[in-house]
Amino acid sequence: QVQLVESGGGLVQAGGSLRLSCAASGRSLSNYVTAWFRQAPGKGREYVVGINWTGSTNIAESVKGRFTISRDNTKNTVYLQMNSLKPEDTAVYYCATKQRPSISWIWDDYDYWGQGTQVTVSS
Repeated sequence: QVQLVESGGGLVQAGGSLRLSCAASGRSLSNYVTAWFRQAPGKGREYVVGINWTGSTNIAESVKGRFTISRDNTKNTVYLQMNSLKPEDTAVYYCATKQRPSISWIWDDYDYWGQGTQVTVSS
């Protein structure tokens, strides 16, 4: 059974930073694709950034230059470092994992998802 557990969300002022974690069990993330999605209130789910098994990444234009994804294979954890946060980044952030090789921007292409962590950015 694969489980993904996100943590690190919270309330931060605009311009601040947060680091989200996605800890996995039952699957070695170094052999799969992992991505972060988010869903703002009243909006659909949005792809944020993904990392594949080789370490290559693919990031949405809306967060490019502010967010980065990384992976610690020893901890089987993927991180989302979020800098220069804006109120429009407020959302529930989810991590998800899928079979390799390709990063997908489509939620339903992933086969396991976490429960989400709330990020709120105040102006």
